[in-house]
Amino acid sequence: MFSLAHYARIWLASARYAVVRTLMFRGDFFVWALVELFWMTVNVLMVSVIYEHTKTVAGWTKYEMMLLVGTSMLIQRFLMGFFWSSIFEMGRNIRTGNFDFFLAQPGNVMFTATTRKLDPDSLINSLVALSVVVYSARQLHLSPGLADIALYALLVFCGVVIHYCVLVLSISAAFWMTSAQGIEGSYFTLSEFSRLPRQAFVGLSKIAFVWLLPMVLVSNVPAHTLLHGVDWRLTLWVVALAAGWFAVTVYVFHRGLRRYSSASS
Repeated sequence: MFSLAHYARIWLASARYAVVRTLMFRGDFFVWALVELFWMTVNVLMVSVIYEHTKTVAGWTKYEMMLLVGTSMLIQRFLMGFFWSSIFEMGRNIRTGNFDFFLAQPGNVMFTATTRKLDPDSLINSLVALSVVVYSARQLHLSPGLADIALYALLVFCGVVIHYCVLVLSISAAFWMTSAQGIEGSYFTLSEFSRLPRQAFVGLSKIAFVWLLPMVLVSNVPAHTLLHGVDWRLTLWVVALAAGWFAVTVYVFHRGLRRYSSASS
């Protein structure tokens, strides 16, 4: 049984390798950091353009919406920075048989396969996303207490967990299918909904994208906490969703492992 300290040492070793590798390819780092920065700038400008023609969208003012968009970008930058490269390669490794490498490693296979690589360019841009949140909060004259900020951080963490689970579940389809390339693209489609206010969804779309696939809640609830204070019903629901989705992801991933045929078989 491996301890948390053991996994922390494995992760720190991977992080050091990622930083050294980034320093070896500085050009790639700056190009991808600028690409992500451009994408984030487009999202913020789009909000500004929309609010040139209206004062509210689904009851959200301009800077409330920018705080929501900043929160969504913050969650996605953490996901991309800590997990994206590892999870994306997992599907290819399953198809080619290179997944054997992870089976031969000591410790939990899912942890090793999904945390091996870091993307420092995404982590750097998480500071930009956080700046959008802070700027929007200042424009709204918000002054959250330490408890509100701690709860916001907890909800952002739960959002990262839920995004992580959706992505791992999408890629785990490669255990049963020849290729999961089309399915993994569904993650990006779902993530687009996380930048929209919850009140914009009604009827079946509300059931599907707010409650069943909680991509909307993961950004709306932390933003709501800063804007209006804690809503314990929604907060506890998001925490429960994160725990539930993680349990389902662990189960599906290990069911998939049973079907995995290595390159040598």
